[in-house]
Parts: sequence; structure tokens; C-alpha cells
Amino acid sequence: MAEVLMGVDMGTGSSKGVLTTASGEVLATAVRKHGMSLPRPGWAEVDAVQVWWQDFVDICRELAGSIDGRPLAGLCVSGVGPCLLLADEHVEPVRPAILYGIDMRATTQIAELTEHFGAEAILERCGKVLSTQAVGPKMRWVARHEPDLWKRARRWYNSNSYVVARLTGEYVLDHHTASQSDPLYDLRQRGWASDWVEHVAGHLEMPRLVWPEEVVGTITAEAAAATGLPQGTPVCPGTVDAWSEAFSAGVRQPGDLMLMYGSTMFFVQVLPALVAHPLLWTTSGVERGQYTLAAGMSTSGSLTSWVQDLTGGVTFEQLVAEAAEVPAGSDGLVVLPYFAGERTPIFDAQARGVVAGLSLRHNRAHLFRAVYEGIAFGIRQIVEFLDGESTPISRLVAVGGGTQGGLWTQIVSDVVGRPQVVPRQTIGASYGDALLAAIGTGLVPPDTDWAVAGRVVEPNPEARGLYDTLFSVYEDLYPATKPFVHVLAELQEARFAGT
Repeated sequence: MAEVLMGVDMGTGSSKGVLTTASGEVLATAVRKHGMSLPRPGWAEVDAVQVWWQDFVDICRELAGSIDGRPLAGLCVSGVGPCLLLADEHVEPVRPAILYGIDMRATTQIAELTEHFGAEAILERCGKVLSTQAVGPKMRWVARHEPDLWKRARRWYNSNSYVVARLTGEYVLDHHTASQSDPLYDLRQRGWASDWVEHVAGHLEMPRLVWPEEVVGTITAEAAAATGLPQGTPVCPGTVDAWSEAFSAGVRQPGDLMLMYGSTMFFVQVLPALVAHPLLWTTSGVERGQYTLAAGMSTSGSLTSWVQDLTGGVTFEQLVAEAAEVPAGSDGLVVLPYFAGERTPIFDAQARGVVAGLSLRHNRAHLFRAVYEGIAFGIRQIVEFLDGESTPISRLVAVGGGTQGGLWTQIVSDVVGRPQVVPRQTIGASYGDALLAAIGTGLVPPDTDWAVAGRVVEPNPEARGLYDTLFSVYEDLYPATKPFVHVLAELQEARFAGT
């Protein structure tokens, strides 16, 4: 019987798995929704055992029922990142995992490490300046604020590398995730920056560096019993979910840009050569020798979910239908989508959401559409920035759950003024994982691409003038409200002082 591949991804709001053939045919899928812990403003954590590992086990057991006796040739894992999961020598977490850039607790440590190493030196060596996306400052935060837990820790993991360790016993980290774990990785040398590692990570053992498609081990007897998968199945480490999703969508040539519509909005652009900019993230790519440029917004799908919760008792489909009846521009409503601070392009942990122009005429449909438009204005800022800092963008590829309804992607194309390609297969990062497993196990050549173009979302030229006007308002709104919003952010954080 023909061999099959499995890919599993642990995302921000859910974990997803897929079973495929070596030609990319989807045989089965599985999904497990989960949440994250927000114990304080600016903090975002997850229980690695109860969320990442348990989701993975549940998905594997569900997908195992669809294997039907066919050989499982390989498995690959991706997940949110870069995260900081501290664990002991037995892969037992000592505290919840601290999530990627949406966790903004380590601002003091960002400043301290930047002063210690120098902003220019960090940009030159790591391809980006330190931000809330960086792992190193979060290590220093734990060392300072939770010293007993820091002393217990022996190793650190990302979401995918933690699952790989549970599966195989191997302590590894893929080059791409490592290249986001600033300031620990030397991007130009493609290896650990050992002199900086000693200062930042202290006593922690560093993982062995591998490539996302590389077979790093096989499923142990213990892991086979937990997951229902065959012992001895080859395991590939995968990478950060956004990059695996870009890989699944065929974003692999210079000038390709992926827009990932998820709980957060993420951008990945393939570069012809290494370039660095202080407001963007240059990283190692999924494929060997490749570099990518990236940017991220802190909220997107999570903000639309907030509106749904706020309105109460309304289905998401109903909100979308109502918003589709609201004219472009939401009758003069503009939203700054900084409800969890913001990453690109302002990198402001104390930024907060602003709803400007509210009147008694506005209703929930106006607010919902204005949220879509506010996110789209943020996307336009970043796309224009990316287009001017590297290879001109030749193709926008839209992926993620937010592409399914149609309204959101149409608004984005209208605001940005560019067409978006939506692949026919939109399963996401887990589909890219399955392809990486197929490549890593030698079932298909390294240049194999499973992506097939589906629909193209063309911009509506009639909306351009109005959106240009509102985009100008959007760009002016943040600097105009920043000092007042920072006061409010400090008040929000004040009640947690000393806890």
C-alpha cells in the first residue's frame, strides 16, 4: 500500500493535523481548539502538557484511525513561536510556556540586553533588533523574577521542539526557530552565538541545531503507546507555524509574500539575499540557504472574536453577513487594532485599541466591519514597508482561517490595492509539515511543491479613494493618541503591581 505522511501544528487558538499521500492528497484532518492564559496585561502563556502535548496526542489518535494499514512514512511538527518553555532534564516543564511576541512582559530585559550588546551589533548579528518576539529577554525575566524555577530548568523548548522531544527523546531546535530566538543565534554564521548565549542563557543546555525537514529521530515505544502511532516512525522537527504555512502555500521564491490570517496576522517574505532593518525581522528560511523577512501584528482573528463575545449570542457568520451590508468605511468609523499592544511597525507594548468616530448611529455590524478595516490598514502599512525595504513584492498569497469567509480578504485587497492569491488547499501549517516530512524521508524531491492556486481576490477600484482617506486618518491616529493611551495602559497594569 502507498505510504502516508502526517503533519501536526500547534497554533495560537487551535491545533490541527493532516494525513496525506506523497502527492499531497488529503486523506484526513483533525482539529482541537484551545485557549491561552492571560494572567496579567501583556502576558500570554500556555500549559505545554495540557495544550501542546495533549492536543498532539488527541490529533494523532484521531488520524491514526484513518491510516487503514498504510505505512506511515514520516511525521513533522510545527507550532507557535518563538516561545520559551523551560524544562528539567526529563522534559518536564518547570512553568507554563511564555508565548511569542504577544507576551510583552520582558520590556525591561529588552532594554538591558540592548544596552549590553548594542542595538547595531544585535541587528548585524541577529538580523533584527530585540523586541517582544525575542526569547533571550524572557529568559532573563524568569531568571530575575522566578529564580527558583530558573535554577530548576536545564533545557528550553519551542512548541514544536517540545513535542519532538516527547516523541523521540532528542533535544533539537530547527534553524529557523533558532534564528528568531534572539540574541542567541548568529544569522550569518547559522549557528549559536556562543559568547552571547553564555550571558543570556546561563546554565541552560542549548539544543542541537537541525533543518525543518531533517529526520532527527524516531517515535519511541513510550510515545507510540501515548499517540497510537507506530514505534520507529521517522520524525522531522518542523518549524514555526507561520513559516510552515508559507511553505505549504508555495511561498518559496524571492518576491513572494504570505499574509497569514489567524489569531494574529503574520507576514513572511522570501528574500534573494540577507538584508536587515530595525523594524522588521530577518530570519533563516525553511529551506537551506534561504532568508526571509517577516512582520507581525499582535491581534487579528482574536480581535474579531472579542467583538463576537462583546455582542453576545450572535454567530460569527451572522456578524460577517451584517458587516457585508455596511458600506466601505463603516460610516466613518476607524479602529486601531492594538488591543494587545502592537508589534510591527510600532513595537509598542503599551499601545491599546482605539475606536474613533463612534456615534449613536453605529451598531455592532459597523464595529465588526471597522475591526476588519482597521486590521487591513495595519496590513497596508506593513506591505508598503516591506515593498520598500527589500525585493519588490510580486505576489501576495493569503492563507489561514480568516480567508474562508470572503469579506475579510476582499476588504484587505480593497485597502491594500493588490490582488491576493488564495491557495486551493488552505489547511495551513500542518499541510506544510506533511510536505516537509515527505521531503525529509526521501519520498519526494526537495523542490516538490503541493500548492495549487485557487481563487484570486481582486481589489475594487471604486473603494480606493475612500480607503486612502481613512488610511491617512489611521496613520495619524496612533501618534495623536499615544500619550493618552499609555496613561491608560499604566492604569490597567497598576493593579497587578507587586504580584
